[in-house]
Amino acid sequence: MAILLPGGAGYIGSHTAVELLKEGKEIIIIDNFSNSKPEVLKKIKQITGKDFKFYEIDYSNKEELEKVFKENKIEAVLNFAGYKAVGESVQKPIEYYTNNISGCLVLLDTMRKYGCKKFIFSSSATVYGDPEIIPLTEECKTGGVTNPYGATKLYIEQILKDTYTSDNTWDICILRYFNPVGAHESGLIGEEPQGIPNNLMPYIVRVASGKLKELSVFGNDYNTPDGTGVRDYIHVVDLAKGHVLALEKLDKEENGIYIYNLGTGIGYSVLDMVKSFEKATGKNVPYKIAPRRAGDIASCYAEPKKAKEELGWVAKKTLEDMCKDSWNYIEKN
Repeated sequence: MAILLPGGAGYIGSHTAVELLKEGKEIIIIDNFSNSKPEVLKKIKQITGKDFKFYEIDYSNKEELEKVFKENKIEAVLNFAGYKAVGESVQKPIEYYTNNISGCLVLLDTMRKYGCKKFIFSSSATVYGDPEIIPLTEECKTGGVTNPYGATKLYIEQILKDTYTSDNTWDICILRYFNPVGAHESGLIGEEPQGIPNNLMPYIVRVASGKLKELSVFGNDYNTPDGTGVRDYIHVVDLAKGHVLALEKLDKEENGIYIYNLGTGIGYSVLDMVKSFEKATGKNVPYKIAPRRAGDIASCYAEPKKAKEELGWVAKKTLEDMCKDSWNYIEKN
């Protein structure tokens, strides 16, 4: 029985693939390389010493997806195939709604047809909108999202809740990510956005390496200690391990729908991140203050207690690890 990873060659998908293979799981990756590269597949094999099946397809193509389900016995699906940049979603809402929501509907429909009802969804802290209280617990109100990316995550969460209500033989886990950063300690896989990065850490490392002239800090007039946006940054390897534990929970528990925040519970500002990166690597990161970005909020960090109590999951890697591993990846690539 195999675990299917749509978008498994991407940033979070590839790190999760490594952790699943290390646990002895059989995996199948599907990807269309819209925001990833084929060589990542070789690197996953290099890190783990294990092989797996791969299909180059778009997960929203029903005919091609059905072929994967016909040819394999799939027991669970971990969906990493969503587009994920807040800023880009404001410019390309139709592309985001089409890929993230329509693609997920095709995936769920195909799973149902082939009797595969174990699903782990990559959601996001953006579903909380502009938070009423900090830190955010899973019971906090969702909605009031400030960008199309967040809206796609919120709508898919609702689709999953309605799916479970209509048929309680589904086993669903919704993981609300905070801000994944860092790279595998080997330096073989990491975040490799196409074009100019939308997320902070890939931007910082490209400025440090001289690829980009300076970092744009979007807004320094937020109600935060230094005026720049505060976020909960989590090492991608910690995040990947959260998926393995979520899968174990679905294997053990009665059917149900479970929701967890995956974050460290600590908020760092943009300037905190710049200073920490400079300290950890000895590299200089020049920056300029730019206007606020559409869709951004002032502050967002997690209360990760529920994931600790129910999954046994705790983020173990430090901010220094995140900075060093991000830089190591850039140096080696």
